[in-house]
Parts: sequence; C-alpha cells; structure tokens
Amino acid sequence: MTDRLLERVRKLLAKAESPACTPAEAEAFTAKAAELIAKYGVDQALLAGADPAADPVGDRIVTVEPPYSRDKAGLLGAVAIALRCKVVHLERRGTARIHLFGHRADLERVELLFTSLLVQAAHGLAAAAVPTYDHPAAFRRSWLVGFTEAIRARLTATEQAAAASAPGAELVLVDRTVAVERRRDETYPKLARLGPRRLAGSGRGQGYAAGRTADLGGSRPLDFFRAPEI
Repeated sequence: MTDRLLERVRKLLAKAESPACTPAEAEAFTAKAAELIAKYGVDQALLAGADPAADPVGDRIVTVEPPYSRDKAGLLGAVAIALRCKVVHLERRGTARIHLFGHRADLERVELLFTSLLVQAAHGLAAAAVPTYDHPAAFRRSWLVGFTEAIRARLTATEQAAAASAPGAELVLVDRTVAVERRRDETYPKLARLGPRRLAGSGRGQGYAAGRTADLGGSRPLDFFRAPEI
C-alpha cells in the first residue's frame, strides 16, 4: 500500500483510539479506515485489469504459533477469504501452517489487517473475565470464534460495498478470483473441506461484541509471520 494511504489510515485510527473520542466518533473513524483499505483493493484490481502483470497472483505460507493456533489460524482464514484470497490449512495441531493464495495487493491487505487484529484479540481476551463455571481455554477458544465471526461479517460487507461503488469492478473481481482459484487448484489438486468444530466455551458472545468494535485498519504493523501471544 502507498505511504500516503497508510498514513491516512493510521491517522484515522489514532483519532478512533483517543480517550477523548466518543464511541460514535470512534466507530465512524474506524469504518472510514476499513473503507479506504477496501477501496485500495478495488483500485488495484481495476488497474491490473488493463495490465495483469501489475498485480500478479502469488502465495505465501504463514506459521501461527500456539497458544490457540488453530483459532488464530481461523481468524487469518476469515480475513483472507473476505479480501478475496484462498486458504489451505496444512497443519492444525500445535503450530498451525496456512497456505494463502491471492493477488499481491490482496495479500498485502491481509497482512495489514491480520497483524493488527491479532493484537486487538490479545487485548480483548486479556480484558475478558472468564466465568467461574467455564474452563479458561474453552472460554478463550469460543471467544476467538465469536471475534472471527464478527470480523468476517464486517470485512465482507465493506468489500462488497467498495466493489459495488466502482463501475465494472465486479466483473474484474470475478476474473481475479478465478485466477486465484486456478493457482490454488494447480498446487493442491485434491483438497478436503474442514469439518465442523464443537466448542464448549461460553465466550462466543463476548468475542463477537469485541469483533464488532475492532479497528480494521492495521495501525500496529508487526512481523506477519510472528503472531503475538494470546
């Protein structure tokens, strides 16, 4: 992403995080930051429609360390899919390994958002009180699932709005998605879908509420391959 755009996004998020900012103002600033990131993705897609070499399909393998690596990998997958990337889970026990496929601009956007959301999830979990009747690990896993669900819904809506506002973007995005799927299928011709999870913890509602108010602009750049502790 351009330095100018990054600076604008960070300024919006700094305002949203100010103690003097009201909840309504913070929500407005955060929504604007997410809108800018989505618009950047659509703009890059339209530019690459004329010159595909400007934004080629790429891939990267991401390692997510314990604790709760499977749940953090789920957050990464939700962000990636919402931003038009494809996800293959290579390992799910202990250290999680995820293979991402997408256009370069979209992979950059995934990196920007995921690193910030991991930090925000860590802060939210630290502040969440585990009920006396619940197991701490079960509560935190269900909290992360709720957080991920809220983030997925918000990002999907923002991306759809950005695409709808740009004439001709939807057809270009369909072609880009086909190209990403082709790259994934060439790499993994035989894939199996993940089965459903059963979670016993009671933190899903609290996690979802935290995800509804999380910043979506990546104001805290971190090493993409080094997940912060949760």
